[in-house]
Amino acid sequence: MAAAIQFFRGVDEPVVPDIRLTRSRDGMTGQALFVFEEPNALAPEAIGDITGMFLLDEEGELITRDVKARFVNGKASALEATYTWKSEADFERFMRFAERYAESHELGFNQS
Repeated sequence: MAAAIQFFRGVDEPVVPDIRLTRSRDGMTGQALFVFEEPNALAPEAIGDITGMFLLDEEGELITRDVKARFVNGKASALEATYTWKSEADFERFMRFAERYAESHELGFNQS
């Protein structure tokens, strides 16, 4: 199973997000901010309300309900989703997903 991101169950979002990570000094907690520019989930034919972002891979799924639309001239143009972790184990699980997602979408990873 390839890693995927979904806003609607069963419908993979083809737009690849920009992802930025922040971590607390002790590394225990942190957030990943996902920004999707012009995602399919915002297309007029999209199938309903977005209730969360689902990160799927062979280990299962990670879920965040923290999803917001960004508007330009009154039209939704981007989705911003924040995934938060509260332990080192949660962070490691998120990073395994991120590596699988990058691999299945032929993406690079760089630390700033």
